[in-house]
Amino acid sequence: RPVVRTPDYDRPVIIVAAPRSGSTALFETLAVTPQLHNPGGEAHWLVEGFRMYLPGAPGVDSNRLTAAHLTPEVALAMKSRLAEKLVDASGAPADAESVRLLEKTPKNALRIPFFNALFPDARFVFLWREPEENISSIIDAWRAGGWVTYPQLPGWDGPWSLLLPPGWQALKGTPLPEIAAYQWATTNQTIMDDLEQIPADRRHVVRYSDFLADPAAVIRGVCGFAGLEFDPALAERTGGDLPPSRHTLTPPEAGKWKKNAAEIEPLIPGLKPLIDRLRAFG
Repeated sequence: RPVVRTPDYDRPVIIVAAPRSGSTALFETLAVTPQLHNPGGEAHWLVEGFRMYLPGAPGVDSNRLTAAHLTPEVALAMKSRLAEKLVDASGAPADAESVRLLEKTPKNALRIPFFNALFPDARFVFLWREPEENISSIIDAWRAGGWVTYPQLPGWDGPWSLLLPPGWQALKGTPLPEIAAYQWATTNQTIMDDLEQIPADRRHVVRYSDFLADPAAVIRGVCGFAGLEFDPALAERTGGDLPPSRHTLTPPEAGKWKKNAAEIEPLIPGLKPLIDRLRAFG
């Protein structure tokens, strides 16, 4: 592929969510519109292709990054690396002077200030899922072994799965359900704290249950927020039941989380203040 010129990134649409909260389904739904370009899936390489942002590098001990971690040189390099991978809705390489980027990588939910510095006009779509369902799915992902992000994490016994939240070191020796609840809670809390520092017209909240119940209404809401047209491609994609996303472990069904209920239910009372904040956040 020839040398790619770096396009003008106009109001990127960045989905932020805890892992296993339905963000792949939301990303794949929005990716069908020709109005958006995306990096072809989750872009873990975009940040972690820079060794200084890997956990264990100086000043980095988790997936948390702030504006202070971004230099002008890295910003230029990131935008050009992204340009090389960008595809349109059909999967063809991007060839436009200005693009609307669609991005979704769960680890980036802990890096909102970093991405806000990289793209000062970004639009953040915050997706959240009820704790029982989301924590159950995180537990299942750990047990399935297919979501290992750090096979050898210094200071941790065995492989680590999914995003690495600040404070993970204190979880050593903790039962898996508590690790999963910590990942869910810390990610959602961090997202809300960070989005409160950003103008309200650049953040939009989606509940996963609403998205499942009426995908067209939710996507219309996202379009209105992001300045996109609810075009025929989006209308067709949301016209019936959503297809399973590429990261689905087992098909969605109501009450699926209950197989882990005995492990999850004791954790819910401690999460109540966060749950109340999520329901009120908008």
